[in-house]
Amino acid sequence: MTILTILFFILSGCILTHSRLSLSYASMGLELWLQNMIPALLPFMILSGIMVRLNLTERASLILYPVVKPLFKVRKNVCYAMLVGFLCGFPMGARVVDDLYTRQMITKKEAEYLLAFCNNIGPVYFCSFVLPLLGRRLLFPYLFGMYGIPLLYGLVLRCTRYRDLPLPQQAEKKAPAPDLVSCEISAIPVSQPQSLGARLLAETDGSIQTSIQAILSLGGYMILYNLLNLIPHILLGHPLRLLSPLLEITGGLRLLGDALPLYSFLVLSFGGLSCIAQTYSCIRNSDLSIGNYVLNKLILTVLNGFYYFCWSQISPASFLQ
Repeated sequence: MTILTILFFILSGCILTHSRLSLSYASMGLELWLQNMIPALLPFMILSGIMVRLNLTERASLILYPVVKPLFKVRKNVCYAMLVGFLCGFPMGARVVDDLYTRQMITKKEAEYLLAFCNNIGPVYFCSFVLPLLGRRLLFPYLFGMYGIPLLYGLVLRCTRYRDLPLPQQAEKKAPAPDLVSCEISAIPVSQPQSLGARLLAETDGSIQTSIQAILSLGGYMILYNLLNLIPHILLGHPLRLLSPLLEITGGLRLLGDALPLYSFLVLSFGGLSCIAQTYSCIRNSDLSIGNYVLNKLILTVLNGFYYFCWSQISPASFLQ
C-alpha cells in the first residue's frame, strides 16, 4: 500500500506540473475509448446481457455446439461463453463468464476454465486496428497465434487440469425446467403476452444499465493507464515506448507503432496491466481468482513466443511479413 500511495502522489504531481502533457495522454485514452471500444463492445455487451438474463444462451450456441461438443466435451452455456469470448473479444469473455457464473448457469470450475483461454483481444479489433498499425500483410499466421494457440491451450487444459468438468450428458439430466421465456413461443399462453413483453423490457433495461456502467469503467481504466506514461516521459524526457503497451495496450501500440512487431504480438497475447485490471473489475464480485487468470495469460504469452520462434525457423522468409 505504501508503494501505491507514493505512486499516487507522484502521478498527481506530474499531472499538476505537466498539465498539457497529461491532457495529451488522457485525450489519447479517451479518443481510443470513444472511437474503438464503445462501437465495438457496447452493442455486444447489451445483447449478450439480454441473452444471459433471458436464459437463451444454450440456443445461441446451437450453431457452434456440434463442433465444440466432441472436441471440448462441455455444456452449451460453456460453449456460448467460448463463442462470445473469441468473437467479441476482451473484456467480453470475462464479462460473460461472470454473468453466467453469478446466475449459476455454469460452475466455478467451468468459469475458471473459460477464463484461462477465452478472454482475448477481439478479432475485429485485431484485424482492423492491430495488423494495419503494425503493417503486416499476412493474416492466417497472426490469427493462429492470437486465437489458435489459446484454443489448443484450452483443449489441453480440458484433457488435463479440467478433465473433471460436467459432461454434456450429465448436465442434461440435471438441467432445471425451463422458465416461461425459454419455452417455445407456441407454449406461451395467448392471454399473457404483456408479461413476456414486460420481462423483456425489464431485462433489456437492466442489461443496458450494467453494460453502460461496464463500458464507462473500461474507459476510466484506459485513461488512467495511459496517464501512467507521464512518469517515465517526465523522468526521461520522452515516453518509454516499450513500457506503454504493457500499461495500456491500445494507446501503447499507437506509441510504439511498427518498430517492434514481435514484441507487440507477445504483449497482445498477455494483454497488459489495463486489461488485467478490467478483467478484475468484471469478476471482482465473485470468488474467481485474478491470480489464476494472470498465470494463464503468462503461459499463453510463452506459448506464443514459442510459436513465433518455430515460425522463424521453419519459414524465415515469411516471418513477421
